[in-house]
Amino acid sequence: MALITFSSDEYKDKTVYAVAGSHTETVLKIAKMNKIPISFDCEDGECGSCLVHVSSVDDKNQRMGGPLTAKEIGVLRQLGKITKDDVDNMAVNDLPTEWRLACQMIPRDEDILVEY
Repeated sequence: MALITFSSDEYKDKTVYAVAGSHTETVLKIAKMNKIPISFDCEDGECGSCLVHVSSVDDKNQRMGGPLTAKEIGVLRQLGKITKDDVDNMAVNDLPTEWRLACQMIPRDEDILVEY
């Protein structure tokens, strides 16, 4: 089980359990199920409206979600949140990026902070 803490300047932090490894429960879906108001439009990884900042709360486990989808890479590059070098580094070293699309990110078995 993973713990996800959702944080916003406008709302009180809320921590919820997420079933790790489900391969279908995105951060956005988990947020919606728990009535956490993350902005979104398309829910398909094409618009970038559900951009979130993600960080690990476990010093030993820094993976921060499953690999980026091709759509997510394209949108994050378009928004200027990652570069081609970042993408290459993530692929080779399985390193996380702190910027994700909530509709594309599937949590791993780790505790994370999602700022929206």
